[in-house]
Parts: sequence; structure tokens; C-alpha cells
Amino acid sequence: MGNPEGARVPEEQRLGPVLRRREQVQPGTTDQRLLDTEGDSEWVHTDPWRVMRIQSEFVEGFGALAELPSAISVFGSARTPAGGPEYEAGVRIGKALVEAGFAVITGGGPGAMEAANKGAREAKGVSVGLGIELPFESGLNPHVDIGVNFRYFFVRKTMFVKYAQGFVVLPGGLGTLDELFEALTLVQTGKVTRFPIVLFGTAYWSGLVDWLRDTVVAQGKASEHDLLLFHVTDDVDEAVELVTKEVGR
Repeated sequence: MGNPEGARVPEEQRLGPVLRRREQVQPGTTDQRLLDTEGDSEWVHTDPWRVMRIQSEFVEGFGALAELPSAISVFGSARTPAGGPEYEAGVRIGKALVEAGFAVITGGGPGAMEAANKGAREAKGVSVGLGIELPFESGLNPHVDIGVNFRYFFVRKTMFVKYAQGFVVLPGGLGTLDELFEALTLVQTGKVTRFPIVLFGTAYWSGLVDWLRDTVVAQGKASEHDLLLFHVTDDVDEAVELVTKEVGR
């Protein structure tokens, strides 16, 4: 109970681990100040508060995904039209990964991500979507069974890598390229090991591969060995076989 108004102020006050005496004694209690205070809300936009939000996103992600079975992250464009050949390839890949014993993790959006989640769900596997707060995204697709929405890209990308044993990358745009090169860098620098990366769609990826070989490697910006960090294929079974082989299945 708090002291009634007019009550004698104590000579000594303990507030958690803090001791206050004489004129440093504060009126009321910590709980009282917490519950009664109304004031400026700008503190919720400060960096210390953001640190707490970031921490909470890691905690929520770890808690939601810790008990997943072995999983593969599948990336690709949110703009891939439903029913097209790239979409149908995503569905087949999602199914084939489940049949090989994997859960399927995507960014949870539409397009190629939706296709892989759809294939995983139709094969009665675990279909996971890790969404991101964006002004133009419409939330998680309906084929996601376990979904986590993130504010911060870097937290989300940690989850993609931490809870997957490999990546399958369908044709995609800047976000897909970001995730692809993040994974390549982690493998190249030894931050992750035994982590297969498969690019699906030789026609789409051939220009990038040529540039890496003929410009980046040729000018000494990367080594010839770095071109072995990924595989390129047009075959669903081969993509799954490459992932399965490299993770020891």
C-alpha cells in the first residue's frame, strides 16, 4: 500500500537495489510512478527502445521456429504470376522438398513464395512464412501454416539462415538478390558450413553467373572457387537432390 497524502516521509528508502536517504527519498513507489505517469511518448521512438523491439523479434522468431524439422528456405519474386511456369515450378519444388523430408520456409508473400508454400501444404508438410513490414505488402499468403512477421530485415534474414539447411532461389528481384548474396557471403566467409545454394532457372540466372565469372572473378574481386558455392539447374529433382546430398540426407 502507498503512503496516504501527508504521511511522514521515511528517512531511508529502498527502491529495488537502490538505497535513498534523507532528502533523496522519493515520494510513492516505483510501481505507483509506472502506473500513474502520463507524459511524453517520444521515448518509444528512441534507439534504446528499438533495441528492445529488436530483441523481442529475435525471441519471438526463435520461439516459433526452434522445433522445426530440417528445413530449406525458398526465395523468389513476389511478382511471379500465379499459374505461370515459374509459379508452377515453385509449387513442384515445395512438394518435392517436403517429400524429401524438409519443411519449407519462404518470405511468406505472394508469387514464388506463395507457390513454394502451396506445394509444401499440398504435400502435407510444414509450410513456414517469415513476413516483413513493408508499405506495399499484403501480409502472409494463405498457404502458410506457421507465420512470423518482422519489422527488421536483418532479424528476418537471421531466421532464414538459422533454421534452414540450404536455399533454393527461384527467379526474383532485388529482395531475392539480397538474400542470395547474403547467403553466398556467409558461406564464403565460413559463417555457415554445409549450406547448399541452388539457383533454379538457367535462362534467368545465366547473365548473373556470366558476370560473376567474366567480370568479378576475372578482375580478381572473387576467386574461381567462389563459383562453386552455388549450383544452377532447371530440374526440380536435381535441385532437391543437390540440397539433400550436401546436407547429408
